[in-house]
Amino acid sequence: MNLFAPDPQSNLLPFDGIVNYYGAIMSHEQATSYLNALLENIEWKNDEAIIYGKHIITKRKVAWYGDQNFSYTYSNTTKQALSWTKELLELKQLAEKLTGDSFNSCLLNLYHSGEEGMAWHSDDEKALGLNTCIASMSFGAERKFSFKHKVSKDTVTQTLENGSLLVMKGATQTNWLHSLPKTTKVRAPRVNLTFRTIVL
Repeated sequence: MNLFAPDPQSNLLPFDGIVNYYGAIMSHEQATSYLNALLENIEWKNDEAIIYGKHIITKRKVAWYGDQNFSYTYSNTTKQALSWTKELLELKQLAEKLTGDSFNSCLLNLYHSGEEGMAWHSDDEKALGLNTCIASMSFGAERKFSFKHKVSKDTVTQTLENGSLLVMKGATQTNWLHSLPKTTKVRAPRVNLTFRTIVL
């Protein structure tokens, strides 16, 4: 038994939201196997955004999968969900088992190295509903993940391990921003899966 393992019942946020970190939920070998399958079998595409009228294409790649052909719009661009792969279904079921929540879609991000990250934002699109639960799985390189309160500016940072699970729920998206800071220290890829529920 690892006495220093994260406590998934412990809230990382001091107030106005709930974030639980489960740590690694599978062996390093299993996680690496999933990483390789995700790199190979997912239909990755460079992400696109329209910001202040300017069309931007990122180095970071994304993919959107779901129970049906859901539309998902963020950064003024719309994606249509693809059908689940075998690995994504397995991981969705694992996330549902551990969290007690159900998910009908997944947004995937591929960061080729630490030079690719994600700026401050909230996953608060109307399609996700209010006080939604998002289960975030990480594979590959360890990266720091940060939260910043929208009013107080309090910050919280957690290192996300290979094969780990982090869950955001309650009023987290309403009150907190989150980001994946860039770093020159990480040269290996990271794949992040965020299981979500599109409200029909």
